[in-house]
Amino acid sequence: MTGLASTAPAPIRRPSAAPRQTRWLLRLHRPALCAWAGLVLVVSAGLLWLGGPFTDAAAAAWRQYDACGMAATCAYDQLAILRYRDVYQYAMVAVLAVPFLVAAWAGATLTSRELETGTARLAWTQSVSPARWLAAKLAVPAALIAVGTGLLVGLYHLAWSAGRGRSIHTAKPWYDSSNFFAGGPTTVALALVGLAVGALVGLVWRRSLPALITSVVTTAGVFGIIHLALPHLWPSVTRVSRLTPDGPAGTGLTVDEGVLTSTGGRLPDPCDSGSLQQCRATYDELDAVSYYRDYHPLSHYWPLQLTATAFTLAIGALLAVAAFRMLKRRTGGISPRQKTPA
Repeated sequence: MTGLASTAPAPIRRPSAAPRQTRWLLRLHRPALCAWAGLVLVVSAGLLWLGGPFTDAAAAAWRQYDACGMAATCAYDQLAILRYRDVYQYAMVAVLAVPFLVAAWAGATLTSRELETGTARLAWTQSVSPARWLAAKLAVPAALIAVGTGLLVGLYHLAWSAGRGRSIHTAKPWYDSSNFFAGGPTTVALALVGLAVGALVGLVWRRSLPALITSVVTTAGVFGIIHLALPHLWPSVTRVSRLTPDGPAGTGLTVDEGVLTSTGGRLPDPCDSGSLQQCRATYDELDAVSYYRDYHPLSHYWPLQLTATAFTLAIGALLAVAAFRMLKRRTGGISPRQKTPA
């Protein structure tokens, strides 16, 4: 006698909530995604042009100008110099504005809009947990922001490097604050901080406009903290020089400077008249024998960039953790409804 083999019903496979959430997120923020892609393409094209033809033309014009010496008349391409200066300035502002644009978008739409309209709570109770909802909200934009901002700062750094050593007098030195941040990974990390700030502030306010304003202001505050901390994130070097009208020697990112006494004591420079003869009596009275300057030379460029990036990412991680904690406090025990097959 043969028995009929009983077969268990095949398990019903359901599509993962993560791909659905990602597709919904991209569809919901399609205008912002298109605007982001357009911004990256336009600024990238400008930076490629700046680091190529604009730099070559400006370098040639400055060589013409320097060759004139003290001549009464001088023939040089002034338009090339002015065009390079303007495009350089606009490109730097565009790159530095990215973290604040990210913060404004994240604060206005990433979490606050769905909380304001109630669609987030519907998603939590029907399809996805609050933690997974926020994780998708952060992970997908973070990847796009990191890639796009990384491309911009990389091209800016190449454009700036193309003008080094070519006597372009309007080019900014490496230790100029705006130039330093626009051309390094610290700005990428700051853009991710803007994303985390926007997500957190959106959860706090649950309204778009207040979250937008608070996100931009908070991101500016974080940038200010990084700017103030930057000179102290890596050990500086000290250079001692004679008391001359040129002031302390040493070119780079200055941490501290002043005068040294005969006993090795440090004092702020009391004289800013620019004339050593006028200051001599003051220096003698203080027993000052030399200048000192604590600064970061060019060789500290990448150590400063990497330590500042790590410091910024640490702030961003703390903000992301705070966002998840805030979400947990807001939602309590909400979990997606489990559906069983009929």
